[in-house]
Amino acid sequence: MNEGRQLGGGNRTPWSDLPASVRTGIEEVLGAPVVDARSQSGGFSPGSADRLVITDGRRAFAKAVAETADPDAHHIHRAESRILPLLPRDLPVPRLLGVVETDGWIALVLTDIEGRHPTTPWLPAELDRALDALAAIGAEPVSAGLAEVLPPLGTAVAPLFGGWARLDPTDSPRLPDGLDTWCLDRLDRLRTLASEALEVVGGDRLVHLDARADNLLVRPDGSVAVLDWPWAAVGAPWFDALTLLMNVRYFDPGADVDAVIARHPAFTGLTGAATLRVLAGLAGFFAEAGTRPAPPGLPTLRRFQRDQAVATLGWLRERWPDLDG
Repeated sequence: MNEGRQLGGGNRTPWSDLPASVRTGIEEVLGAPVVDARSQSGGFSPGSADRLVITDGRRAFAKAVAETADPDAHHIHRAESRILPLLPRDLPVPRLLGVVETDGWIALVLTDIEGRHPTTPWLPAELDRALDALAAIGAEPVSAGLAEVLPPLGTAVAPLFGGWARLDPTDSPRLPDGLDTWCLDRLDRLRTLASEALEVVGGDRLVHLDARADNLLVRPDGSVAVLDWPWAAVGAPWFDALTLLMNVRYFDPGADVDAVIARHPAFTGLTGAATLRVLAGLAGFFAEAGTRPAPPGLPTLRRFQRDQAVATLGWLRERWPDLDG
């Protein structure tokens, strides 16, 4: 058990440290001054993430980042600002109230969803509600308009699933429990599986592509909302549910996630062959990415990726005999 393990870098910019022009712009979107701001933890960006209360008691959520501090996060915020307005209104997601761009900063102003992140290690009841939310998101084919904007899932994950192909066999991924040797002994097979994964993730459903505990909120009624949508794609309806189980294994390597697959309808249509291939693709991404130097401003990202590689490869190694079955 990994009790207390946290996702994120813990280096958020507080509301009070945002430039005055950014704070003023957010207040203009809200139509009133902010009287209380509470910084939220989680995530890897050095940008801000604040729950806000304005003078008339209304609540909102704002996140902002400077391009100079984190160019990737700046790009990610802009991508999410384009996607959120296009999502169906009945889905359990926040709504975009406005965007502020000033002095090299971008800020997204969103509806505030009352709730908390799921308990980790995951509780069975909260996992079921999270899977219910993901199943609802993937329940219907995306509209023609949304399909024109979002990439096919195979296209979106192709750079990720190329991790094994990029990995230099002379540069061990430095994973514990003998996983580095286990991977290198099977490198050709892992590369093939990851490549084949691109063929099994296709579909016509909305995919979040980053389902994990810090992107989910458990609301007071027990239902779950899904946050942070910059990576949305169109693909297989079970993809988000499968990747959420990787997060379950991240916090509890002994969790019986295959039993969850067998019982929850979010996994309808998922085959054992597809599971192996997607796990191989994602494990390669995390293993290879974890060997890189830490990017500026994100000191904990590589450790998270290495830990995620360990969790995903542990599950993949358990399923590996299925290849010969």
